Amino acid sequence: MKTLIVFAHPEPRSFNGALKDVAARTLSNLGHEIQVSDLYAMGWKAGLDGGDFTGERADPDYLDLSREQEHAFANDSLSNDVKLEQAKVAWADLVIFQFPVWWFSMPAILKGWVDRVLSRSFAYSSGHKYGSGLLKGKRAMLCLTTGTASSLYTPSGVDGDLHHILWPIHNGILAYTGFAVLPPFAAWMPAQVCETEREQYLRAYAERLSNLDQVQPLYFHPREDYDDNQQLKPGVKARSGVQWNPRAEQTFEQAAAAYSELQ
Repeated sequence: MKTLIVFAHPEPRSFNGALKDVAARTLSNLGHEIQVSDLYAMGWKAGLDGGDFTGERADPDYLDLSREQEHAFANDSLSNDVKLEQAKVAWADLVIFQFPVWWFSMPAILKGWVDRVLSRSFAYSSGHKYGSGLLKGKRAMLCLTTGTASSLYTPSGVDGDLHHILWPIHNGILAYTGFAVLPPFAAWMPAQVCETEREQYLRAYAERLSNLDQVQPLYFHPREDYDDNQQLKPGVKARSGVQWNPRAEQTFEQAAAAYSELQ
């Protein structure tokens, strides 16, 4: 298996850095090929703008980013940094996104990687989204850290269920572009727990990575579950992005409990 780890933390000695190192070491020891994109070390430019297009623009007078991404991809005129990252994604069977949860989402530098790398015509296009996304056949997984305890990220917790928080990433980025989305791995407030607990997180993550072939992707409804207005058809139970096994009928609370047990 070929794995790309996209690492988004400014401190290489952080716990995010330790999780990234565990992933690289564990998968390498299993015989897998690894590439790491350390966005801060690379000085990654987060902003998607006209500088991403090095050739003649589709419209030099008005910057329509989707149109220009499509035009540049077709004409091999995306900026070199974007082309290098797209080549890594194309190479990879699995993409792991390693980051701290900041403001209920990913760091800006990682969002900028998404904006620029998962571009129109490379990751999606008209008629090629979700089940027919252009990255279909690849898997993706989030590995994240939080600043607060797991109890806050439950359906009744003050911060809200983690799956709701991650929905824009799981559904709106990864499933949208065709990835099979694996359940996330969370290390809860590693800065506030003891060394023994941090070691337990690292061992649990290594175990998860060692058994990836046994991990069921998150479930997302196929296109045939929706009507012509892209609404779920009558009688179809909404259950995307929560339960691990699409054949398992779980309540929301049961799915959240199952997630906690995985950690």
